[in-house]
Amino acid sequence: MTGTKNRRPLTSRDTGWARAVTRRLAETRITPDQVSAFSVVAAVLAGLSLAAVAWADGGWAIAALLIGGAMVQLRLLCNLFDGMLAVEAGRGGPAGAFWNEVPDRPADIAILVGMGMGAGEPWLGWAAAVLAVFVAYLRAFGVSLGQAADYRGPMAKQHRMAAVTVAAVGAAVLSPWVAPGAVLAVALWVIVAGSTVTALRRGRTVHDRLL
Repeated sequence: MTGTKNRRPLTSRDTGWARAVTRRLAETRITPDQVSAFSVVAAVLAGLSLAAVAWADGGWAIAALLIGGAMVQLRLLCNLFDGMLAVEAGRGGPAGAFWNEVPDRPADIAILVGMGMGAGEPWLGWAAAVLAVFVAYLRAFGVSLGQAADYRGPMAKQHRMAAVTVAAVGAAVLSPWVAPGAVLAVALWVIVAGSTVTALRRGRTVHDRLL
């Protein structure tokens, strides 16, 4: 992390539990960059778990869905605490900007592609992943032009991950009546549609700010 400029706004940073966890992390030798790197591990585990839904059944499918949802949330917690450890605890390093941004791209791809495989629609997962990377690119491109970072949705990172988590838990609950893959596919369509709108909004904003 490089500071608070263009930092994603998160109300969870102001919660007591987040501050308490940050203080505990600051007492260890764990660095913000290591937390950022671990977010990719959590994302890969989430993607593998969601992909396993395609060939698992019964209790195994439910377990895979719940583990996948939990790993998505662990990825988001890593994204929260790497920044808090770097900025609030003053533990940021010179390569913080790299570790703050780069791990998010393979993390998004791993989760969304895995979700597409679990839904039995790999292409849909890839479409969601490509759009997620493009949405992030538009934000970073705007910043490279000296513009303020645009974190708007309707399908920014936190919204995508919320949709994945809700879909995973919902598919587990509805599994006796609805095929889990169908629930995951619906969620992917929502992510694709929302990401398309988000890309159009951010792209127009970058363009208009240049005028």
